Amino acid sequence: MAPRILTTVVGSYPIPDWLVSAPSDQALRDATRLVIDLQERTGIDVVCDGEFYRFDINHPESNGMIDYFIRPMGGIRKQLRFNEVIGFRKRADVAWRRLPAGVVEGPVSSGSLDLPDACRRARSIAAKAFKFTLTGPHMLAKTLDDKHYKDVPTLTNAIGDVLAEQVRHIDADIIQVDEANLPGHPEEWPWALEAMNKVLDAVKTKAAVHLCFGNYGGQRPQKGPGIN
Repeated sequence: MAPRILTTVVGSYPIPDWLVSAPSDQALRDATRLVIDLQERTGIDVVCDGEFYRFDINHPESNGMIDYFIRPMGGIRKQLRFNEVIGFRKRADVAWRRLPAGVVEGPVSSGSLDLPDACRRARSIAAKAFKFTLTGPHMLAKTLDDKHYKDVPTLTNAIGDVLAEQVRHIDADIIQVDEANLPGHPEEWPWALEAMNKVLDAVKTKAAVHLCFGNYGGQRPQKGPGIN
């Protein structure tokens, strides 16, 4: 009989030092196989890839949690001008990030982002039920310099549409949306939830949500009632 309550992990695993020192496609596959095998041997019911699919040696502080998704999207310029960098650093709501992930200059689209393929590669390794995680629209929108929509809720909804398009084609037993900035800004819940629901409604299997204060690698970028 299957257990009534299934065990899983939040999603993120520490990046092995050997992957950082000698990154390659094969090394990434080996790291993914290792972390999935570890969960299966430990008895975890629903395994994940440790979020290694978005490994980025240029962003070790967040393991590509933002840039992996933003970089391929259409409508977003990645080359930053000096005045844009200075303006971004004056924003109190993103003091935890040194540079914007990009500049929104037109309607946001999927561009070359391909989350279904990222899921497929990891799921082919798993012998148990598999969970795929992705960063939510609120978190992604907050890291951008928006010159097109000029309204964060509108931008968040546009990114929600992009992620929903991706999720409709993802084959995973559970799809989890991660929002690490929202708990620190509860006043933004109404419009953040609207965008998040677009993504969750596109899930064909089981949907999940993970909220945190963003402490990857011991970081403490936010304060609130749940953290000192």
